[in-house]
This record gives sequence, structure tokens and C-alpha cells, in this order.
Amino acid sequence: MGVKGLQYFMETCCADTCVPVDLKQMAVDHVKAHPDRAATVVVDGMACLRYWYRCQAWVHGGQWQEYMHILQEFVDAFTAAGIGLVFFFDGTVEDQKRPEWVKRRLRVNQDIARIFQHIKTHGQQPDSRDLFCLPSGLATFSRFALKSLGQETRCSVREGDYEISDYALSHDCMGILGQDTDFVIYNTVPYLSINKLSLTNMTTVLFSRERLCRVLKLHMTDLPLLACLLGNDVVSEQQMQRLRNSALESFRKKHRQVQGDKVYAVADFINVHHPALGLSSLSLVEEEKEALEKGIAMYLLPGQTSPWLESSRPVPESVCLMGEFVPGDILQAALEKHTRAECFLLYNVLYDGVVECSNTLEDEDEVELPPQAVLYLPVRERIYGLLLPVQPDCSGQTVSVKEWFVFPGNPLMEPTRVTPKPLNNRKGSPDLMALWFRTDPEVKAVQTSTLLDVFDLYEFTEELKSFDSPLIAVICLVTYIAIQARQLSLEDVDAYLSQAVCLRHKSFGEVQQLWTPFVDPRAVQLGSLFVRGLTYLIAANSACGFPFPMGELMPWKTFDGLLFHSKYLQAHSGCPKEELLEGNSSGMSLFMSVRELVLEACRRRGVPIHSRPRRLQHGDARPVEADDLHRERGHQLHPSTRQEFRQQPRASAHYQHGYRPRHPKRGRYHLAPRWPRSQN
Repeated sequence: MGVKGLQYFMETCCADTCVPVDLKQMAVDHVKAHPDRAATVVVDGMACLRYWYRCQAWVHGGQWQEYMHILQEFVDAFTAAGIGLVFFFDGTVEDQKRPEWVKRRLRVNQDIARIFQHIKTHGQQPDSRDLFCLPSGLATFSRFALKSLGQETRCSVREGDYEISDYALSHDCMGILGQDTDFVIYNTVPYLSINKLSLTNMTTVLFSRERLCRVLKLHMTDLPLLACLLGNDVVSEQQMQRLRNSALESFRKKHRQVQGDKVYAVADFINVHHPALGLSSLSLVEEEKEALEKGIAMYLLPGQTSPWLESSRPVPESVCLMGEFVPGDILQAALEKHTRAECFLLYNVLYDGVVECSNTLEDEDEVELPPQAVLYLPVRERIYGLLLPVQPDCSGQTVSVKEWFVFPGNPLMEPTRVTPKPLNNRKGSPDLMALWFRTDPEVKAVQTSTLLDVFDLYEFTEELKSFDSPLIAVICLVTYIAIQARQLSLEDVDAYLSQAVCLRHKSFGEVQQLWTPFVDPRAVQLGSLFVRGLTYLIAANSACGFPFPMGELMPWKTFDGLLFHSKYLQAHSGCPKEELLEGNSSGMSLFMSVRELVLEACRRRGVPIHSRPRRLQHGDARPVEADDLHRERGHQLHPSTRQEFRQQPRASAHYQHGYRPRHPKRGRYHLAPRWPRSQN
């Protein structure tokens, strides 16, 4: 993240730029200097996720109640120190940063493949933080978690670092807490390290841009040029390779080789050229000049200029690409809810027409369960259909949403275009203005039935009134996964539902005591599949006008990774229902009611759920396939059931725009070719 090599340089080669600070004293000093302002720190939420998620278990889908407890402790520590917090999360990925985003996502895919290999070999999650992956949807759920704790939380509409730097400067904030050297380059408030933060004594390290300038003999206005020459998320290292090589060659003729000489050499290169002559004094080729102009301008906050640019470039405003299709009131409401972190996906669809989804813990060799990007595609199509036109316009043009979704086998060379689809049980599109702005009881019923229609459960609207919001969320997702994947067994369904019921009766202390004897790779993917589904559920809830309180749909109300994993192992080991429900009679009654509804919904969709227990081998944590298990017991699966069990995910119309099921031998999903191969 940030400027290539600068963090290492400041910490290792130039320790004077790293200043230990006492945050309590810093807050006192700040209030003295700004008597009309409270001491406030702006937090880069994306940079803090790894610091926050300190739960021992991470591979099972997330320990969400424990995570909430950690966030509460974080907030309490700053409150006790008299420091207010404002949290920012990235709300979009700008086009100029897309190549770097893709590179990182593909690198994480490789890590995930190694994680699953470790699980299959050792039957445990990796114990090294070098081989680690945050639970799916952590950034999305963290926004809502912090809001539920009473914290001001915001989502960016452009580059997150820029908005953080601008907000902190314009509001006279005490500092920025994060882990990104771009905050050294921006001429803004002090940059504080989240990695060095100690909540016990409220100390951390301040990375001083002023001291860095003194060491490198640069002016503050030279830092954006330094960042671009070293390479960042917009100007790649390769683009500036020629200039850095020239700078190093010149520097080494004058100085003996020292650690960090690349940064010293680039600083020396800047010093020997006069900014009054602009970038033309650097003897650049046209491509280099264009890249540097764009990169330098990226760091200029409102009202700031650079001597290296002939004129300051205007800050690009958010352009609403879908404005001609959507009423202005809807667009304004979507923008406001997005910036206040009250919704999910609306802004990205309505303004950018671009949606991205980061890595999910998915096994590239899994031959039964489709990637979440494929499995939840029909849901996303219907959500887009609520927000955008589903019919071509008078010129025959059809609106589409560009999706950058990470999954095994997708090279991310280009986005996939997804066309909005209508709901299954409604004639025409629902009135979005009514769904969003009317408050009468009749509209509440329409909002609820519309959301259920998104998950193809419209006909069960009445039956679902018997359950509270968290259970409705579980019923929606488990039923949807079972119908779409077509490979869930009765044991899988029991695991999902029993963990949701048991979680309702567990205290935080009881959840902390959970453990599993080993890790099953299929259960890992099922856990991730459910949690990722919750993000689409809150997106649908946003699009339908919030028929359910957002807080009721969060994972800390519906899912615990270790609890699900233990229920999965129990269910596939033939555990009696009473034991699965931990002897709770009221829980058993609720479980059976929910189970009956889920199984009935699957039957009506032509996907009956059968018992297919997997014999779990504790030695290597690999389950034996159901066919093998039934042979050992002396009987065979029904031929139609066996065929269904082996069936690969269907190449339905939903995949026509680019997805296709993986090859059963290779065990990967690939994108279908967009053009037929030409023949000689």
C-alpha cells in the first residue's frame, strides 16, 4: 500500500522520521492549540481490518461476536483518552487504481490456494500470520458494526486516502490512523501508525513528513513527485524505471552505496532540478510526463498547488453514469446513504455502474460448490433490476453493470457485464420511489415481499412472518444456497440451521470457548458462502427500502464460524438432533419449524434435499464421498439421487454473459470465451 519502499526506508534507514507519541498527551496539546475543536482522529478503516481481527479462528467464516467485542474495546480506549473517532471505508475503486487492485487480488488468490492445501494436509488452519486471509465481507460488516457502536462512519465516493486526508485537514483533526505511506505524501495532519498502536498505554508511532523532508533535503511540495518516481498505486514502478536507474547511477558516482540509496537517489535527482521549470526540466518522454502529472495531481487537496505542474488539475467529481435512467431523488438518497455508510451496493450501481467483490475463501479444487460470484449471480441480477431498467430503451440499448468479481479461474482481464433482470413474481418493476420514501404499513409489506422475491421466496411471505429478522435472513440464504448449488445434503442444511438456532442462546463467554477438533475444507467454503451471502442480503435490503433493520441481518446475529464448523462435523458424524441442538427443547422446536420450511421450499423448486453424510477422517480431515459411504453400508443411492449428487452446476442462462461451470477434472471455474475460435 502507498509508496513503494517508503515505509521500509522510514523505519529501517531513517529512524528519526518515526516519532513515538503518547496519544493522550497529543490530544491535550491539540485541544490547547484548537480550543474550539475536540481531539479527533480519522481512522482508515480498510488499513485497520487486520489489526482489529485478532480472533484466533479466522478460516471458519468469522468469529463475529468476538470481533464486535474487539471493536468495542478499541472505541472505549480512545473514548477514555478523550479522543473522538471518525471512520472511513473505501466505497469505490477508481479506474486508475484498478490494475493494482487486480494484481493484489490475484496474489491473494494464490495465498488462498495455499491455505486450502494446508487444511487438506494438516486438518487445521495455518498458524502463521503470513498465510492468513480475513473473513469474507469483513470491511462491509465493519462499517455497520462501528455504526452500531455509535461511531461516525463514512464511505468514500472517490479514492479513500484522498477523502481521509481532505476531511482530516479541513476539520483540524489530531491525526490520521492507518498504515499507508500515501498519508506521508499528502500535505495534511499527522499520520499515525495502526500497526504500532498500543491500546494499553495509548502510544503509537508518528511518521513525520517534516523530518523526512529535512533528511532528504526536499520541500513539502516535492513529496508527490518523490512518491511518483518511487512508484505508487497509480504510477507503477515500471513506468519510472528509466528515471530511477538514471538517478541511482548519478547518485552512486557521488556517494558510496548505502542502505536505502534508491530513496536518497530519487531525492537527489529532484534536488538537482528546479521546480520553476516544471517537469520539462526532468527530460521526460511523453508517457512519463503524463503519468507524473496525473500522479502528482492525485495528492493535491482542495486549494493546494504544486510547483512541478504548470497548472493545478481540477479534482475529478463523481459522475453519475446511470443518471438518465434513475430519478434524481433516488440518486441523491443513494449518495447520502452511501456516504453515511447506511447501505451497501446502491451507490456503486447507480453512480458508477461498476461493482467489485474481493477474495473469498474458496477452494479452487472444489467440484460441487460453485464460487460465490456464480452462485449469487441471480440475486445480483434482480437487485440491479430493482434499481435500473430491465427493458432496452428506444434505441435497443440495454443497461448493464460491470462486475469485477474475484474467484478461482477468473483472470480479471476485464469486467463481466451483467444485465438487470426482473423479479420472478411481479408484473413490471416495483415503484422504487414508493419503496424508498413511503412509510405507510402497506409499503412495509411490499418492501418485505420484494426482498423475498429477490431470493425467490415470494410465495413464503406469510410463513416467514412467524420468524424474527435474523432467522428470516438464515432461511433466505440456506434455501437459496441449497437450490442454486443443488449439492447440499440434509446434513449441510442441519449444520447451517442448528448453528443459527444455538447461537441465539449463547453468551459471549460461551462463544469464546468454542473449538473444533479439526478443519474440514468443504465446511470452510460453506461458511464463506453463507457470510458472503449476507452482503447480498443487506444489498437487497438497501434496494428494497430497508424492510428489515440492518443490524438484524449482520453476522454477529446470524453466524459464528466455529459454531457452524462444529455443527457441520456433528451433523456429518450422525449426531442425534437432540445433541445437535445441545439438549435445548425450545431450540429443537424452533429448529424443526425452520428446517421444515427450508426443505419444503427446496421441494417446490424441484431440489429435494437428501441425507448424504460424509465420513470425516480425523487423520487428514478429508470426508469420504457419499457413494463410497453408502457402499460400505451395503446399499446404493437411488440412481436419480446419485446423478444429482454428481451433477456439476448448471450452465444456465445466468452464465451466458461470461461464466461457465468448471471442468470436472480440473476443478476450476473459467470464463467462457467471448468470441468463437477462428479456423484456418
